[in-house]
Amino acid sequence: VQLVESGGGLVQAGGSLRLSCAASGFTFSNLYMAWYRQAPGKEREFVAAIRRGDGATYSADSVKGRFTMSRGNAKNTVYLQMNSLKPEDTAIYYCNAPIGPYSSSQTWWSWGQGTQVTVSS
Repeated sequence: VQLVESGGGLVQAGGSLRLSCAASGFTFSNLYMAWYRQAPGKEREFVAAIRRGDGATYSADSVKGRFTMSRGNAKNTVYLQMNSLKPEDTAIYYCNAPIGPYSSSQTWWSWGQGTQVTVSS
């Protein structure tokens, strides 16, 4: 499985970005897909997830109301719409498929390169 994240960049606080993730090499209908992020010097953390069966979404408290995860018409493509960005959102953002609970740090696949999001104050 190959994961390719894109859409990151430099944005001022209060701005928006839309991240994309394309996953190839698998087909599952009831798997969660999730976004994670890792800030410098910190562990990777869960950001948001979507259930591939019915599209139900979940998000971390730190991004609730600001970030929205969705899936594309193309199979195995997911997005993360990030609004009202804050400097503390600065991190490398990754997508993957969590094993078990939607916020699990254990994932089915190896990590991709991620996409850098930098929010200036």
